[in-house]
Amino acid sequence: MPAEDSVEDSLEELDDFSDSGSDFEATVKSTKRTKPAVPGPPPPKRPRRKAALTAMSSPSTSPIPASPDPSLLQQPSRGTNRQASHRPVNEEDPGISAVDIYDAVCSGKTAMVTVVDEWLDCYKRSRETGLLVLINFIVRSCGCKGVVSREMFDSMQNAQIIGTLTKEFNEESVNYPLCTPGPLLKRFKASLCEFARVLVHSCRNSLVYDEYLFPSLMALLTGLSDSQVRAFRHTSTLLAMKLMTGLAKVAMIVSVQLQTTQRQYDMENSKEAHDRASDRLEELQATISELLENRAELVSMMNGTFRGVFVHRYRDLLPEIRAACIEELGVWLRTNPEDFLNDGCLKYLGWTLYDKQSPVRLQCVHALQGLYQEKEFIGRLEFFTSRFKERMLSMVLDKNPDVAVEVVNLLLLIQMNTEEGLSEEECAHIYPLVYAAHRGLACAAGSFLYKKLKCVIVEDNQENGKSDNAEFLQILISFYIQSEFHEHGAYLVDSLWSVAGSELRDWEAMTTLLLQDSGLMYEEEGALIDLMMCAMRQAAQATPPVGRTQGKKILSKKAKRPDTRRITTHFIPLLPQLLAKYSADAVKVSLLLKAPLYFDLQMYNSSPRLEKYLDLLLSQICDIVAKHTDVTVLEASAHLASTFRSDYYTFSSRAHLAFSQLLDGLTESLNTYLSDVLQGTADDDDVYNAANTLKRIAVLRSAKDSTGWRLFYSCMELLKSRMESRELDKELMVSALKCAALHLMWAKVNAVNATPAEAELKRLKKEVRSFCSVSQTCLSLNQPDIRDQAFELLCDLLLLYSANSARSETALNVLIHLPSDSLRSEMASFLMDFIFSDTEETELNVEGEEEMKITLLQKRRNHLAGYCKLVIYGVLDLTAATDVFKHYSKFFSDYGDIIKETLSRSKLINPVQSAKTVCLSLQQLYSEMLLEDPSRQDHSEIRELAKRLAMSFGINLHRVRKPLMALHMDGVSFAFREPQDGEKQHQNVAFLEILSEFSFKLLQPDRAQLAAFLKTKCPSAALSWRPVKMYQRSLETRSSSKPREQEGSDAVSSHETPVAKRKRTTAQGSVSSSVRGSWLDSSSINGGLHTPALTSTVQKQPARQPASRKPQDTESDVGSVLNEPESEDEFSSGYQMRKVKATQRRQPVSHQTGSTSNQQDLNSNFDLLSLIEENNEEREEAEIEDYRSDSDSESGYTLPSTRHSLASALDELFE
Repeated sequence: MPAEDSVEDSLEELDDFSDSGSDFEATVKSTKRTKPAVPGPPPPKRPRRKAALTAMSSPSTSPIPASPDPSLLQQPSRGTNRQASHRPVNEEDPGISAVDIYDAVCSGKTAMVTVVDEWLDCYKRSRETGLLVLINFIVRSCGCKGVVSREMFDSMQNAQIIGTLTKEFNEESVNYPLCTPGPLLKRFKASLCEFARVLVHSCRNSLVYDEYLFPSLMALLTGLSDSQVRAFRHTSTLLAMKLMTGLAKVAMIVSVQLQTTQRQYDMENSKEAHDRASDRLEELQATISELLENRAELVSMMNGTFRGVFVHRYRDLLPEIRAACIEELGVWLRTNPEDFLNDGCLKYLGWTLYDKQSPVRLQCVHALQGLYQEKEFIGRLEFFTSRFKERMLSMVLDKNPDVAVEVVNLLLLIQMNTEEGLSEEECAHIYPLVYAAHRGLACAAGSFLYKKLKCVIVEDNQENGKSDNAEFLQILISFYIQSEFHEHGAYLVDSLWSVAGSELRDWEAMTTLLLQDSGLMYEEEGALIDLMMCAMRQAAQATPPVGRTQGKKILSKKAKRPDTRRITTHFIPLLPQLLAKYSADAVKVSLLLKAPLYFDLQMYNSSPRLEKYLDLLLSQICDIVAKHTDVTVLEASAHLASTFRSDYYTFSSRAHLAFSQLLDGLTESLNTYLSDVLQGTADDDDVYNAANTLKRIAVLRSAKDSTGWRLFYSCMELLKSRMESRELDKELMVSALKCAALHLMWAKVNAVNATPAEAELKRLKKEVRSFCSVSQTCLSLNQPDIRDQAFELLCDLLLLYSANSARSETALNVLIHLPSDSLRSEMASFLMDFIFSDTEETELNVEGEEEMKITLLQKRRNHLAGYCKLVIYGVLDLTAATDVFKHYSKFFSDYGDIIKETLSRSKLINPVQSAKTVCLSLQQLYSEMLLEDPSRQDHSEIRELAKRLAMSFGINLHRVRKPLMALHMDGVSFAFREPQDGEKQHQNVAFLEILSEFSFKLLQPDRAQLAAFLKTKCPSAALSWRPVKMYQRSLETRSSSKPREQEGSDAVSSHETPVAKRKRTTAQGSVSSSVRGSWLDSSSINGGLHTPALTSTVQKQPARQPASRKPQDTESDVGSVLNEPESEDEFSSGYQMRKVKATQRRQPVSHQTGSTSNQQDLNSNFDLLSLIEENNEEREEAEIEDYRSDSDSESGYTLPSTRHSLASALDELFE
């Protein structure tokens, strides 16, 4: 087919075109600007253009991807051989200068139109002078101090001018205007781009076609963009791209004018011969010819800029340059689709989707969004979409969330505007992102999901006749069930809130579906209740769920109030009905009981009718407590009871009465069963009923003071009798422990609020002592639930009745209860046996219960945090922390944060005693090792622990002098202590090896003092022993770890420092030679610029490979980071998603030593350096293989956790 042949030809010609073969570059290196012998007027427009216009008038010809006419390439470029003007030059009035233009651009306060008009006046007086001013402005914008003089301009080629400017470039600073940090960068870049835009706009009708200004300017920018100097390359590329954008807009305007004029000509020509106006036809024909000529001129300049600048710089080493090229390419594709919107240009966007830098990928996605927004472009994008859709789908897991957000928006445009859209399998890549932790990404995915669901509703709504919101809710429920993330309903609602807020606030539709008998299935009802509660929370609180960052300001109470009142008005009469319908379902009831928490509860008193619903609600809650024994339901009821009983509400007395009656009934029921249980005459049913009743009472007592029910002694008798008879009923004993502990906690609260009589305080202390004794016995039981509950309650009560809690009230000192030695020992044993133990974890691994393993770890962390609280708040001595510190290294992954925080807090309490405790922990580990194997010489585990503990002392060595001295003295004394019963003489000397790990924190005076202390403790014969010598060496040097650190830093330096920037040895020579050599050392001219592989950007943790130091085969483009694949084979036929292998290229081998002649040759080569790529430089194309995401098996998005974070125990514990 002709159209396909033209596309393939254009692709083939563009890819076969040499990267260094632009039509400007072909002549700039071989042609010299010379003055003509005979003065004369400027040369007229050449007739060759008319011959080329015939081909340009064909609609299938695109000037950018197609190869130019060979006849055009044979003639020298108009912009390369600038001829001197033959008009007299007015030297007295030079007009605006390059410095003036630069200052105006830097300030950003001067109107660019005024600046360009002044320069145009200068150019019209003398075009050579005007062009020279513009060139010097560009040079100054690059940050170069050099100036292009008139003599240089007339006698030197562009390559020689650039080489001269390079030598004069400021070497002291790496900054230049386009990379200067701060607000100057943004202002300068915007002003520079505005200057380029206004320049083209002001010249669009005349100077664009004068065959001098723009060709000469583009030739210079093409040469600068190929420079090794980053400032030249960056600034010239940006200017060239902006000028190209202006030319593309002018070309589009000319095309529109040409079409309009052609229509007028056709209409006039179609008239009868006697009605035609010959003068009008001739005028229109002349206009058409002129427009065709102007268009050909513009196409020639755009073609040269595209091939001379863009094709090289879209894969530059600098991400900013690549991003600028791709950004402007997107503008060209939108503003001038006639010339640019074809596969030859689109392929660059497809390849750049694989760029390693996220700003470049982001610009590429923005460019594609602009194209897919225009429906008239969709037909031209079908081939591109089919080839790069898989890559775009994989980018929804981009490691940069901003890129992932824009990719989801791009895929939404593809879904909505293309005929094929996305298949369900392809949409499945996007759906799970509604649960992502990043709120922007989740909201973008929510918008995609909403549009997809609405499309389904439009197709199905006419068949079933349901309302749109009800249909939407049913489809959303199906999605929620199928997604299988049932704990994350709040995240789904938050993702959809911005686009589906009206549907999710349709409380009437939700309750109608729930209350009708044949509306939903069982699982769908549970999902709808969950989503409804999440939507109520979102509407009432207007905050994202835990773990998802806040993307916008939190709404004020005034803004929340309308939704809260609307929720309350709707649900007050319906909530009792919902609770009655689902009262038997524990999961649904536990969710529905959260609803009143989002009400405006004051509305219950607004009318007698609503008070009736309050009584119904309280009655339903009491019935639910009587029916259920599930802890989740009971805790939700207790939370609601505590809320209703608040003195803030006027109806609190009614709630207090209802829940008091409930507790009275439960207590009476318990007493009925308890007498039989205590006497041992109860059957299994009685024990079961007693356990359930006690569980209900225990949960409700957390919300209400129940000391008046006097259940403490009954619970204590129950516990003692069950332990004596060894009939350990788990539910019964756990509930009894909770009831007894809650009685003591409420009693302490009452004692603080109103100090009771001394006899009452003594009775309370006796109860505390009795409870601790029973709980201590429970710690040794072989029932994990009873044992764990006893330990947890002990930690809370010992802290509540500690000395710190009675400081403010001296009358409460009688309540202070300190743990006995036996209790301390029992709690330490619990710590060693059930927290720092792998027994249960190994059993779980065998069974494969991953969820049970996580639950067990969380329980252990809570127990450890409770024990650490006792140490920090002085209930236990600091020495009790040795049982915790000595497991710091072994259990670092599970408890490292808790132990580290405890260690830090202990240093604040008593730094010296904390350091001694650290030393005592190491001593205990060392002694345990000797007991297990007296001949063991490997101390690596203990030394590793010592390293971790040493790092906890911080970097302020003066602050830790005394603690470290105490630690070392205790360690030395332990190493040479007198042998005890059954011990060998000096068996602890090897402990000095462990102690040496703390020596690098010592100051020099302390080292000398410790060395003297060592000699007083150490026998003279032991000074030659290896551990003693090692410890002495650690005291002599500044840091025992310094050699290793230095060695490691050297290794890092050798890998991370580029070859071209390493310090090299130069031969002796002149001052200028050494200066130039050092400049060459620090430049990137001899740097072997690696071409990184076009790797996947899917979010993962890639393995880092050490940098290769091998010489490469060939040298690549200056600043090239992306290799251009073969377009015919790789894009047009059988293309699949690919990834690129980096090809090795030869780096210049630099010898660190060499003769003087070699150094002079190097310097002479630098003097002749033109800094423009030579035509004979071979480019290596990257090999593209089938692309597969490296993390297909991994989930690239993060599901927010509904569990407490690892630091939550510390937040609750220490704050």
